[in-house]
Amino acid sequence: MVNLPVSYSNKPVTAFGGMVLLKRMLDKLGIVDHLSALDFPQPGSNRGYNPSDLILSFWLGIWTGASRYIHCDWLRYDKVLQDIFDLDHMPSQSTYSRYFGKFNQSVNTEVFPELQHWFMQQLEIDNITVDFDSTVITRYGEQEGAARGYNPNKRGRNSHHPLLAFISQTRMVANAWLRPGNTAASSSCVAFMQETFQNCLSSKKVGLVRADSGFYTEDILSYLEQEQKNYVIAVRMYPNIKAAVLSKRNWITLSKGIELAEMRFAHNNGKERRYIIVKKKVEDRPKSGGKLFDDMPGYRFSCYVTNMELPLDQIWNIYNSRADCENRIKELKADFGLENFCLKDFWATEASFRLIMVAYNLISLFRHFALNERNNATHRTLKSYCFALGAWTANHANKKTLKISLPVKRRPWMDGIFSKIEQLPPKLIYSNA
Repeated sequence: MVNLPVSYSNKPVTAFGGMVLLKRMLDKLGIVDHLSALDFPQPGSNRGYNPSDLILSFWLGIWTGASRYIHCDWLRYDKVLQDIFDLDHMPSQSTYSRYFGKFNQSVNTEVFPELQHWFMQQLEIDNITVDFDSTVITRYGEQEGAARGYNPNKRGRNSHHPLLAFISQTRMVANAWLRPGNTAASSSCVAFMQETFQNCLSSKKVGLVRADSGFYTEDILSYLEQEQKNYVIAVRMYPNIKAAVLSKRNWITLSKGIELAEMRFAHNNGKERRYIIVKKKVEDRPKSGGKLFDDMPGYRFSCYVTNMELPLDQIWNIYNSRADCENRIKELKADFGLENFCLKDFWATEASFRLIMVAYNLISLFRHFALNERNNATHRTLKSYCFALGAWTANHANKKTLKISLPVKRRPWMDGIFSKIEQLPPKLIYSNA
């Protein structure tokens, strides 16, 4: 066995030379310049970081694999990456903690909807589908807002219970709020929807709203009808709903083991609405979801309320495609550190939480327009696919140049991505096809 001799060099190198692609995308979009126009908290001294530089550094930490503030420290020594993104230096863990501590409810409510609104204005798309969902983030300390509530994976643990709104066509986050862990699933949902529609998505037409059974309340349904939004929402199987479902006899067979029916139903003091019922035979569909009832063993039932008059199978198919937002949540937790960037102060945690959503949207944008042939790749795949490329800087004719280590066969592929980014139009056009 022969061991290679070891020596050291002061030459700055980076493991993320491919991030230059993302830098070109950000320049094309102009988002870093726009950050300077927003009313973010300012540093307390003349030597403090510019807020736009600090936020960009935070995003860089996330994009290169950080899942905690302490992980962002590794980029302080990556001079090449700092050169790529035109940063003189990068913050430490304590700098992030102090800066996010300047955020409060008023700042978050003012800045982040405005940032999301500007972002959505850069996209040419209309008649969008918005999926509302919530998730549980387990906390292991005594952070503000962390409380015992519904937590299926860590029963009895403190948690936060955020709300999220996804745009189905672009696979992006339209809006996000952090909530205490003991908050009910439907709590603050109407206010969240109002901010989403009237601020974040005010430049877009919302053609359809979908949500799970946590959003099945009279207040939410009435609000959506008042705003003239088409909706399909899963129904909680309350006893009166269960009785009405089990009383149905006119079933339509859709395929083997699946039958559909509809009914008109109104809760006490509620409005009569259209309900779609799906009955799945467990023997034929053993992996199907839905509720099991002792009154009718061998079948699982699902129910949906809607204000649309489409055929039964179309309503069900429309709702089923909503499952993709669960994949978005998984990716946010696995690849963007959604569960781990947490501070003592609630509003500081929410500020980093909402900035993570913007970081996610920027990767979705890159994935769609620069790598459209790999649109389904997760961020973890993108890092190994095109970001994790060794690189260093060199001076040629008094001009600094980035040298990327890349096999000759892959260089046309890299040049193609640069070309796609360079040719992007001012408005990024999404097709609804």
